[in-house]
Amino acid sequence: MTDYKLLAAQIKSLAEDEPNYIPVMSNASALLYENMEDLNWAGFYIMNKGSLMLGPFQGKVACIRIELGKGVCGTAAQSNETQLVKDVHQFPGHIACDSASNSEIVVPIHSDGKVVAVLDIDSPSLSRFDENDKEGLEQFVKALEETVDFTELSR
Repeated sequence: MTDYKLLAAQIKSLAEDEPNYIPVMSNASALLYENMEDLNWAGFYIMNKGSLMLGPFQGKVACIRIELGKGVCGTAAQSNETQLVKDVHQFPGHIACDSASNSEIVVPIHSDGKVVAVLDIDSPSLSRFDENDKEGLEQFVKALEETVDFTELSR
């Protein structure tokens, strides 16, 4: 089982001397990819010009832009709600950036009350993510929000 409290503490420690979001997101995606089992993608999409643009990640090649309301990431960003999807092939409008992905969880990231990015985690297994993962990843994102300077993205 993933120790999300430890991961949140680690990302806070990694971010305390560097508030810029790019290197912190890079380390955050590596930290999650290395510490969570059964993943094929862990990373971020960043709000840019009204859509989500690919940010730092670990894993296979990914979609570069995702429109708000499209796919799991676009739905999470537009609805401002974590999306826990046990079978992406059953998700209306799913975008198959990697056909090997079967389940996904996406958590919105905020600055100044706005969604500025999303954390996206994919697995090749069906039903890989559960409520424990949802709560843990929301805690991880909260640690990022408390430590990282995302104000540039909220303008």
